[in-house]
Amino acid sequence: MNHPALPAIESAIRQLAGNRFRIRSAHSSGNGPSLTVADGSAKYFVKLGAIDRLPMFEAEIDGLLALASTGCFRTPAPIACGSGEDSGEAFLVLEHLELHPLQSAEHGIRFADALVALHQTTGPRFGWRCDNFIGGTPQHNAWADNWALFFTEHRLRPQFALARSKGFSGELQKQGERLFDRVPALFLDYRPRESLLHGDLWHGNAAVLADGTPAIFDPATHYGDRESDIAMSELFGGFPGSFYARYRAGWALDEGYEARKLLYGLYHMLNHLNLFGRGYLGEALRLATRLNAALSMWNH
Repeated sequence: MNHPALPAIESAIRQLAGNRFRIRSAHSSGNGPSLTVADGSAKYFVKLGAIDRLPMFEAEIDGLLALASTGCFRTPAPIACGSGEDSGEAFLVLEHLELHPLQSAEHGIRFADALVALHQTTGPRFGWRCDNFIGGTPQHNAWADNWALFFTEHRLRPQFALARSKGFSGELQKQGERLFDRVPALFLDYRPRESLLHGDLWHGNAAVLADGTPAIFDPATHYGDRESDIAMSELFGGFPGSFYARYRAGWALDEGYEARKLLYGLYHMLNHLNLFGRGYLGEALRLATRLNAALSMWNH
């Protein structure tokens, strides 16, 4: 494959990973705009994107390094990040890992143990040292002491505002306006710790290596409520039942999780609506309506 960004990618790898590296093969990985490049012995995974995606790649490096520093999960090591002057494309070079989906009960158990350990890594406050992205959407991470306020102002409001700007108004926005002042009710008797989160923990960002070592990637890292990682894992399925049983055995979820799960699922469903369009409108509206109904019952 002759891709216009290959000379810049090769140069970046040579500078940071060894001057002997020469790209002998490059082929699409099938995971979005990405390549696997190799010289016959060394192999790397390369994400590609328009030049304006460079901040996303830089934020991804920050998240991967934070997760790797805990030792809880295997993560692909960042090798290089930059852009090709001739191609006008940004790229992120990562260590190439042979990843396998979580399928067996043992995979679920080992992944759960790693996630409990990750969530027990806590920070000084809710938020993160820099803003990052959830998918392609900016995610603001200003430090806060109040999780309910943080989630309302830096997660829900921006997604509803973005949806409005894309023409999704009407009942969805009405449900959103009802929610903003009611979110704190979900946290009256629950005080989450400032856990280190993956932040976008669906099954496509979770895997194991050949020896069963748990691995995660594509993070939206911040300190927040651990329940939000669990809720995201449930939203699109794909995790073994053993994962949930083991996680709860290692660190039981608090009463009220089922209602808070709607809140966290709504954030991700709104993000899918904003990224991928009207096909997610019905589910976003359903979650917002169910959450408001649950909060109405709580208030009575």
